[in-house]
Amino acid sequence: MPIHDQGYRRFKGTRARHGAAWLVIAGTAIRSMLRKRKFAALLLLAWAPFLVRAIQVYATTNWPQLASFAPTAATFRDFLEQQNAFVFFVTIYAGAGLIANDRRANALQIYLSRPLTRLEYVAGKAAVLIAFLLLVTWLPGLLLLAVQIVLAGSFEFAARNLFLFPAITVFSFLQVSVATLAMLALSSLSKSSRFVAVMYAGIILFTFTLQQMFWLMTRSSVTSLISPTASLNQVGDVIFRTPPRYDVSWLWSLATVCLVLVVSALVLQRRVRGVEVVT
Repeated sequence: MPIHDQGYRRFKGTRARHGAAWLVIAGTAIRSMLRKRKFAALLLLAWAPFLVRAIQVYATTNWPQLASFAPTAATFRDFLEQQNAFVFFVTIYAGAGLIANDRRANALQIYLSRPLTRLEYVAGKAAVLIAFLLLVTWLPGLLLLAVQIVLAGSFEFAARNLFLFPAITVFSFLQVSVATLAMLALSSLSKSSRFVAVMYAGIILFTFTLQQMFWLMTRSSVTSLISPTASLNQVGDVIFRTPPRYDVSWLWSLATVCLVLVVSALVLQRRVRGVEVVT
């Protein structure tokens, strides 16, 4: 019987780059979501407002009698606000099961038993939502600005509104960050993606309805701080240099948005662990 040498041999494979494990998690989840026809249809539908705005730009640049409908800085602000509905549905569809499904399958222990940190795991899951949400907010916003420049045949509008590029970028990333962290925090609290979806929808709709109800009773703009959506819209008005819709200071609205981010991060720190702590 032949005797094989079982001594030490150098590893001949390829070593994964340290800190790149989150890319594998993100890439796998993104490909999985794109294979779902309903989700792909939702992403296509989210670009419908962009087409409408592009037609508006085309019409106003080719027919002078429609100059009163020409885009302004407020047009881009209104466009991103219209995308709130698609941000809501994409967040629920793509984000509800990101961590909840792993918890149901007890996969967190498997993930975190490998050379994978909690930060890399959360970053991989967050990258999924961030990619899809930027696809329906930041990217069409910038393309709409590019369409305006191309159809107008000059940089006059862009030169008069140089702040639009950073405004679109800052507000889109703020909008996406709030939705992503809030959804991941809720997803880490349950093993049911359906329950997570209901929780997220309930919080968004309940706080907005509560804010509207108190505003009708008190007519006080302070009630806008009850709703993260209203607070985010207030901050957006300031970023795009449009008149704020509430009398309350935008700094308080920003503080409300930051509070949502901090609380979500603390929940993730508590819930994403290799060994679940039962309290």
